[in-house]
Amino acid sequence: MKLSIVSTLYRSSPFIALFYDRVSAAARQVTEDYEIVFVNDGSPDDSLERATILAASDSKVSVVDLSRNFGHHAAIVAGLSHAMGERVFLIDSDLEEQPEWLLEFVRHMDETSADVVYGVQRQRTASFWSNAFGELFWRALNAFSSVRIGHNPMTCRLMTRDYVDALLSVRDRVLYLAGVFAWTGFRQEELLLVKSERPAAQASSYSLTRKLVQVADSFSSFSVAPLTAIFLLGLLIWLGSIGVGVALLVRKLLAPDTVLSGFASVMLSIWFLSGTMILVLGVLGLYVAKIFQEVKRRPLYIVRNVVRNPVRD
Repeated sequence: MKLSIVSTLYRSSPFIALFYDRVSAAARQVTEDYEIVFVNDGSPDDSLERATILAASDSKVSVVDLSRNFGHHAAIVAGLSHAMGERVFLIDSDLEEQPEWLLEFVRHMDETSADVVYGVQRQRTASFWSNAFGELFWRALNAFSSVRIGHNPMTCRLMTRDYVDALLSVRDRVLYLAGVFAWTGFRQEELLLVKSERPAAQASSYSLTRKLVQVADSFSSFSVAPLTAIFLLGLLIWLGSIGVGVALLVRKLLAPDTVLSGFASVMLSIWFLSGTMILVLGVLGLYVAKIFQEVKRRPLYIVRNVVRNPVRD
């Protein structure tokens, strides 16, 4: 059974050599019929050059070079599209996820006959605030989504060919892979693992801005709850304003000399309603933006070149 190992490269130069050695050793313990597919996601360092050298020296290695940085999730799809194995092992190359886990993934898939075995963080290794935010995010996403998305999933997962083919049939332009992984279905089993801590000198390529964008994409891709919340909020405000208006009118009729709310309360009401409308328009704008991106039907990624050892072909 051919095994494909897929990993993306972005600022991966410090890790790629060790990652290659370790994942190759792990693969050989499973089968001699394997391939390693590196996807260069427009990395600004020399990751492409290092991967190309590996491909030239090892016929089991191929490099998919994207024309620019399309993002982690798009690069993963590119790698899965070029993987040819009956089983596909997806893993990050930064060594937070251990290449040796492959053996445990294979054993678990054989025991359970699952279509997917995916890693779940037993405990998060980030800062307190990052962990708290992550916990809140996953709870909120599952509460609002019609698809149950695994809690704290990792990138690493072992997948069957049938599942990968079904996954690649999803044509979303705004791609949130954790949701798509779950939405695709099939029999999925989780494996509790603990990531290695990232060296202090190596900062994550996921900046705060990228994380916030991913949060917005995840909610707008897999939940209509914000739209429902907007409707209920608007209805509540509308009914409340009618009630207050009727109460003020009755009060004025019963006591004509009564002085109604002054300038401060009027300004407070204006600011409250203005803020509410801006919030509503902003959430609606998220969904309109997703529609805009979907109807353009641009490709999720563009491949500039595929590097393979001539012996491989």
